[in-house]
This record gives sequence, structure tokens and C-alpha cells, in this order.
Amino acid sequence: MSEPTVTRKLMLFFPRCECEKPIIYHLVKDYGLVVNVFRAKVTPEEEGYLVLDVTGTESDIEKALAFVKTFDVKINAAGKGLHWDAGRCTHCGVCLPHCPTEALFYGNPDKREVAFDEDKCIECLACIKVCPFNACSSAF
Repeated sequence: MSEPTVTRKLMLFFPRCECEKPIIYHLVKDYGLVVNVFRAKVTPEEEGYLVLDVTGTESDIEKALAFVKTFDVKINAAGKGLHWDAGRCTHCGVCLPHCPTEALFYGNPDKREVAFDEDKCIECLACIKVCPFNACSSAF
């Protein structure tokens, strides 16, 4: 019986010296992973990052991540590039109509308290542009 495929969201931080290496190419070619890049900033002159989904068997993903770590690349398995700071949020609701997936929503509609469902967030960053209190921020 073959191992089932899974999808994991990852955030990779590249030090300056590793940005020119074809790491994603090797994830696809050598480890048979399907890679979907959501956001990236990788240039030879500075540090870089990638937010991506990788799909494959759990064992292939683990082998691929071990390979990536040999390049001094930091891996954040939470994979989120957006941070919502509940302490800064004043629950004004300005962000709600701008969130296409309703990751930001009224968790308690009676009290009009904004809540954040990280699993629904697609990191479109629309909330960052409209939040007057900087409760939403990008890790990048």
C-alpha cells in the first residue's frame, strides 16, 4: 500500500549566500514534490523568503526538508506570513469587508469583536492596507 500524499504550507527564510541556489528545482526533481509558491522575494543581494505549499508523501517531504536545511535555510512549518495582533485590534471592523475568505470576522457578533481564523487566511494582505491601528502585519 502506497503512502498517502499530503500538503504542507511552509515559509522558508534564505540567508544572503543561499539565494542563488536552485533549491525549488531540487524539491520537484529529486523529491517528486508538487510546489505552489504563494509569495516570494529571493534576490542575490539580500535575504529572501518563500511562502509555499509542498505536496507529496510525508516521507518525501521530510527528506526534502532535510535537504533544504543543509543550505542554512530556516523553515517555519506554520507557514504564515501574516500576523494579527489581537492586542492592537480595536474591533472597528474596517478590515472585514476586505477579507475575501472571512479569515477576519466577528467572532462574537453581539459584542462586535473581531477574530482571526489563521487556517482561512490566504495572505492577500488586504487587511494590512486598511487597518488604521496596524493590527495586521506581514512577516516580510
